Amino acid sequence: MRVYLPATTTVLRRLVDEGQLAGPHTAFAVTPQLRRFYAVSDADADTEELEYAALLAAARASLRLLDVDPTAARRRAVVAADVPDDSVTPMEDPQVEPGAVRVTADIRMRDVASAHLDEAGAEDDVRAATAVVLEADLGSEDSQFVVDQAEGHELAWYATQEIGALLDLL
Repeated sequence: MRVYLPATTTVLRRLVDEGQLAGPHTAFAVTPQLRRFYAVSDADADTEELEYAALLAAARASLRLLDVDPTAARRRAVVAADVPDDSVTPMEDPQVEPGAVRVTADIRMRDVASAHLDEAGAEDDVRAATAVVLEADLGSEDSQFVVDQAEGHELAWYATQEIGALLDLL
């Protein structure tokens, strides 16, 4: 199953240097809950759009990780990886984002399909959003506006073999 793991540049560096990220992980995926949330009933319909929704949810979670990782570059990061289906359990709590899953497997570099990272032009907006993302989660409209500014930036796609070189340039 394809999962989207929220990350930071610190997490990406550990993945590159150690070759894996030890589980368990909270990630996002196309789950029955995500399909219901977006009212998609056909299992094959709109899979690409649902994967994009899972990616965006992981990017939002990346903001929360940045809030507790002051050494990471102020860029949202997401790792797309393929893990065994039996290592993924959907979180069915209504308080949790649709598509949230618990992954028991380690995320190995060979399982990574791609990485997604903000470009340099997003750093100011991401920095501002990182400072208020928790308030946005609690319903602050002003904070949500700041988070929306950061989420307005598209994440750049990077092949697995590009991740190390990308991190070296930051």
